[in-house]
Amino acid sequence: MTDPDLHAGEPATAGARLEAANAAVILVHGRGATARSILAMHEEFGRDDVAYLAPPATGNEWYPQSFLAPVEQNEPGRTAGLDAIDRLVERAGEAGIDPERVLVLGFSQGGCLATEYAATRPRRYGGVVALSGGLIGDELDGYDGDLSGTPVFLGCSDVDPHIPLERVHETRDVFESLGADVEERIYEGMGHGVNRDEIEYVAGMVAEL
Repeated sequence: MTDPDLHAGEPATAGARLEAANAAVILVHGRGATARSILAMHEEFGRDDVAYLAPPATGNEWYPQSFLAPVEQNEPGRTAGLDAIDRLVERAGEAGIDPERVLVLGFSQGGCLATEYAATRPRRYGGVVALSGGLIGDELDGYDGDLSGTPVFLGCSDVDPHIPLERVHETRDVFESLGADVEERIYEGMGHGVNRDEIEYVAGMVAEL
């Protein structure tokens, strides 16, 4: 059973108020980072008509083990993290922003959670972005549903110390099987981080919302 207080903090916010926004971007931070730290990325997107929301992980960690561990070893954190994203998608909907105008973005552990959210709750979203991330679990199976052409961006290094390249490819394949429109970009020798090409591509996705 999920702890109702796990990952239940109020999100950090920036940009337009939800009630006045044309779209929303949910930004999910990595292990050891904060909601405020990833929220700063919104300054790169140049849109003042978008609401940006960043949920905080309890103890700055969404789940305890590697994302490649069996799913049960990362519970209840994994499910509580998915619920934290879901609450913000619902909050946007209550403000009149449907999922087709909501983009879910994450970096590292947050990128894993963002992909897991969309793949386990498939419908048409405004976009899904995993920067150095991929689907969670030791094996990837049991995904079904329809993402109905949702734009998905997967950006990662070919030598990321935390994200095996093969898992990025497997994540791409799952999303394509769910009917997403996937852009995968692999950067030679980058390590674990975010580069200018990724930021510019995502800025374009935000503008399309």
